[in-house]
Amino acid sequence: MQRRDFGLIMLSAPLLAQAPKKWRVYVGTYTRGDSKGIYQYEMDAASGTLSPLGLAAETPNPSFLALHPKGNLLYSVGELAEFQGEKVGSVNAYSIDRASGKLTALNQVGSAGSGPCHVKVSDSGKFVLCANYNSGSAAAFALAADGKIGKRTGFFQHAAPFGPNAARQAGPHAHSINLDPANRFALVADLGKDRVMVYKFNAKNGAMATHGEFAVAPGSGPRHFAFHPNGKWAYVINEMLCTLTAMSWDGKAGKLTEINTEPTMPIPVARGLSTAETVVHPNGRFVYGSNRGHDSIAIFSIDAASGKIARIGNESTQGKTPRNFNIDPSGNFLVAANQDSNSLMVFRIDGTSGKLTPVGKPVPAPVPVCVKFLAI
Repeated sequence: MQRRDFGLIMLSAPLLAQAPKKWRVYVGTYTRGDSKGIYQYEMDAASGTLSPLGLAAETPNPSFLALHPKGNLLYSVGELAEFQGEKVGSVNAYSIDRASGKLTALNQVGSAGSGPCHVKVSDSGKFVLCANYNSGSAAAFALAADGKIGKRTGFFQHAAPFGPNAARQAGPHAHSINLDPANRFALVADLGKDRVMVYKFNAKNGAMATHGEFAVAPGSGPRHFAFHPNGKWAYVINEMLCTLTAMSWDGKAGKLTEINTEPTMPIPVARGLSTAETVVHPNGRFVYGSNRGHDSIAIFSIDAASGKIARIGNESTQGKTPRNFNIDPSGNFLVAANQDSNSLMVFRIDGTSGKLTPVGKPVPAPVPVCVKFLAI
């Protein structure tokens, strides 16, 4: 029986009706304009109403967040070109006050590369991994019992060959890092290489080792990656060609194989259009992707037998540049972060059709770029 992670609450799929009455929603941002760091909101789990609770932690460019499996710790990147005199960004650790949601800084470490843009905590809660976009590298760090980030346990610097787009793919650009369901492999989508790099991951000591790679169509620019709840399929959204690629995953061999690739928009790719995030619905029947420029969420059905995808529609995010979005663990609501219109937009999800229905009006948020849910 498959299980869902609700912060401190673990629920099996048939018990989703027991979801919390409220969600705490953490929002990572770029700290320009009025933004000062990580913000928090409260969501009513029945209505989807989103209420701002203010600044949770002041920190520069916490553009992507990750929650610890126990729900008492939060990690962010500091998407910077320089940190403590080195040409690297940072990875930051925070403890969570469960009553107020406020974050207390524990420590920071250099990310081992420039411009970290994605962070992931292992299911064991013993390691945190990050992808460095500017320098095109991936790193893993040990976590102490108190949640502080310790020594670096793994690192890979990506190199040639690169994709054909000279303007965007002159070098490596690691855009996301994920772990497979068994935590045996780390998968890094690299926009510059047109590859999803697959590394062996040692869940005991955090070491990484070369293993394999999966190539998307030249010039695609793979960005974010998501596994299906069944662990047998995966999906990568391609930023530059505005496509979503469905893949089968062989967990024993650590190998991805393409199933099919579909466009994320009903219009041709043009200048100013790109994709950002992809998330699989908890029921496994749908996968979603965000379109910047077109400013929409693409809705795809997933064939229950093969994992093949088919786009069934697009829904406007009612804002500009939906960089990231997320679905609450019960599968009832989707929250889109409209980076360039400084807003969050909530949608109710129809679990049968996959369609999205707007809930109220956009909620103000300063330069939002990442959304994470935690049970209250």
